[in-house]
Amino acid sequence: MSYAGDITAAQAWELLREHPDAILIDVRTEAEWKFVGVPDTSSIERPTVLIEWVDGTGARNPAFADQLVAALQQRPADAPVVFLCRSGQRSAHAATTATALGIAPAFNVSEGFEGGLDASGHRGGAGWRASGLPWRQS
Repeated sequence: MSYAGDITAAQAWELLREHPDAILIDVRTEAEWKFVGVPDTSSIERPTVLIEWVDGTGARNPAFADQLVAALQQRPADAPVVFLCRSGQRSAHAATTATALGIAPAFNVSEGFEGGLDASGHRGGAGWRASGLPWRQS
C-alpha cells in the first residue's frame, strides 16, 4: 500500500469531523452521484469534492491528477484527504495517485459508499450509507 491506509466509513467521518482542513473526495462517476447519492458533509461545514476516477464509459479520467491538484490548491499541506468510491477499489487507486503527487496523508474508505456485493449479488450492506452517515440524493 502506497497511501496512508484503509479506513472504515465511520473512521472517515470521525477524521473529517476532527480535522477541520480534511477533505472528502468522491471519485465515483457522475451517474453514481446522481442516481445513488453522495455523502453530505454540510453539517461539518465542508463540501464533498466530486472528481471522476473513470468516465461514464469506464475509461480512466486522463484529467484526474490535474483536477485533484486544482481542487486541493487551498488545502494546508498536511491536511488529510479521504477518497471514496462505490466499494473501495477506485478510491484506493486515487489515494495511491494522490500520494505519488505529494498529496498526503491520503486515505481510502475501504467499503466505499455502498460496499461490495453480498451473497445475493447486491450492494448496500456496508459502506457510507449502511453506516448511517449523512448522505443526500442529487
